[in-house]
Amino acid sequence: MSTADFLIELGTEELPPKALRTLKNAFADGIIDRLKAAGVNFESTERFGAPRRLALTLTGLDLQQPDETIERRGPSVAAAFDADGNPTKAVQGFARGCGVSVDELETVETPKGPWLMYRGTKPGQATKELLPSIVQETLDSLPIPKRMRWGARRDEFVRPVKWLLMLLGEEVVPATVYGVESGNTTRGHRFHAPKEIVIKRAADYESTLMTEGKVMASFAKRHEKIAADAKQAASSKGVVAVIDSDLLDEVTALNEWPVALVGQFEERFLEVPAEALMSSMEEHQKYFPTVNTQGEIQPYFVFIANIESQDPQIVVEGNEKVIRPRLADAAFFWETDKKTPLADRVEKLKTVMFQQQLGSVYNKVERIQKTAGYIAGKIDASVSEAERAAYLSKADLVTDMVFEFTDLQGIAGRYYAIADGEAEAVAEAILEQYKPAGAGDALPETREGMAVALSDRLDNLSGLFGIGQPPTGTKDPFALRRAALGVLRIIVERELDLDLVDLVTFAADQHADLPQRDEVVSDVVQYVLDRFSAWYADEGFRAEIFQSVRALALTNPYDIDLRVRAVAEFSKLEQAEALAAGNKRVSNILSKADVDISDEVNPSLFEEAAERELFAALDSATSVVSTAVAEADYTAALNELAGLRDVVDSFFDGVMVNADDEKIRLNRLALLAKLRSLFMQVADISVL
Repeated sequence: MSTADFLIELGTEELPPKALRTLKNAFADGIIDRLKAAGVNFESTERFGAPRRLALTLTGLDLQQPDETIERRGPSVAAAFDADGNPTKAVQGFARGCGVSVDELETVETPKGPWLMYRGTKPGQATKELLPSIVQETLDSLPIPKRMRWGARRDEFVRPVKWLLMLLGEEVVPATVYGVESGNTTRGHRFHAPKEIVIKRAADYESTLMTEGKVMASFAKRHEKIAADAKQAASSKGVVAVIDSDLLDEVTALNEWPVALVGQFEERFLEVPAEALMSSMEEHQKYFPTVNTQGEIQPYFVFIANIESQDPQIVVEGNEKVIRPRLADAAFFWETDKKTPLADRVEKLKTVMFQQQLGSVYNKVERIQKTAGYIAGKIDASVSEAERAAYLSKADLVTDMVFEFTDLQGIAGRYYAIADGEAEAVAEAILEQYKPAGAGDALPETREGMAVALSDRLDNLSGLFGIGQPPTGTKDPFALRRAALGVLRIIVERELDLDLVDLVTFAADQHADLPQRDEVVSDVVQYVLDRFSAWYADEGFRAEIFQSVRALALTNPYDIDLRVRAVAEFSKLEQAEALAAGNKRVSNILSKADVDISDEVNPSLFEEAAERELFAALDSATSVVSTAVAEADYTAALNELAGLRDVVDSFFDGVMVNADDEKIRLNRLALLAKLRSLFMQVADISVL
């Protein structure tokens, strides 16, 4: 089949920088997936994304869609012809729908007798004819939260469309997208090459744009260049560039022809907390801050210019002039805020609403202060310092610094607490209350920080569930999923012996009025434990492993985690499958017994050697298992239980549980109940 290379480039006004990577991939994936669905093959692909363009090249694209073999079964022969052998209306309609006469239909034998069938071939379309609709469907389905209109047209897209380049081989693919007709031209850099540039074939696209248009079309190559050049530029000043991955993506999306330059600011600004300076540089100016080899912030910043200036020093001075007022604002906020201690700001939280039914942030602070103290007493933390940290935890929300730099909440609070002379543990806990901020984020290091972080999340969970506002499939405005996972991570990874029922009950009791107080504890506990399913799935555990522990209705996350990991190791043993099957059989027998089963087994009623052997083995294993469980050494307990495989198999091979003699039957059921009870000290392995 004949093939050719294909190129499409959609030119627009500047695309949203934070969305460019997503749009680039969705644009390419949409076209690729639709071509595959149409049966049109190609050899390789390359995707491009720059501030004013989305593009895709396909090498070796089939020029023709393959022919499609069509088979349609019609009516049975009996229903197709009347008694005189004339075609019925049913078969005539079927043939007409297939575009053939009745005589052209085939007869095939089926288990139900002979039936008529149409076999034909639908010729494939030329790829050139398929591409316009494929492109339009792709553009219409791009993940664009808010589309815009431009000019007098009613078309909507993320930004106004300016040009469309579509080449198949060296031919333009005729198409009109959002009122723009396709052609063979692109456009160069706004300042270096503000002109139309002819692209003769797909293979020339990237190199022609680079040489004639001063545009690096490849997102990946710009990304790599910016990171490397920023590091090199910082190194020239003896410092190290701090390159945040999200900021690097954004800067890559803002520049077509990136040039790394270094600016400088006055050292007096270094008295301001480093995080405030970095936030000012990164969030507002899209600059990369710098540090020394010890990680201390330095008075230099790297910025990426979208132009290759003949006098770069002028560009540097312009950016230094822009950043100076920002840093001066941060310095002013820092000095002004320090004049009012955090403790004096707490009262202002009464004017900040947390949630209408749950009250102000001040009300929240009162609740988490009590809960933090309660938790601190259980995890060997300082109760007074945990309570003090909780009391001051939200005070920085009413500082000028956090009002201007919202991402500094907690960070600013820590600095202000230190400036106020608060205890180090209090200052650290104020910072750590927000940890972990998300999946993979660092956890609190201090015990007081753990107590405040847990109390804050438990307050949100108990309060919002208590007023009937749990998260839905699409809405989670208070980030309760993240809060639930944070609770699990802190308890499990910091190995805290805490019970969720106890914690949620205490947190719920701090609320003045919860309409759903009766259900809130069970609802929150189950919601939090449900997050374990995704946790273990991400770690590659089979769902049954967690379910075997979940079946015990435990509510201590750390204990649950120890058991799950022990069961995961147990499931790899040769004996695991047979013992799981045996436990399943025992569970079924006991559930159908419909009698009261004694806790005591009477050895004098044994008739078979297999009964005696199982009883002796259980007797021997019980003390080992019980001791191991008491020490939370579930791996040792399961290893001991693994040794029961042979005696359990022998019991089922040689013993009839439902004996005619009632005393013997009940005794055997008691023996099985003893077996199941022993395993249930760790997990319900019958689930495996």
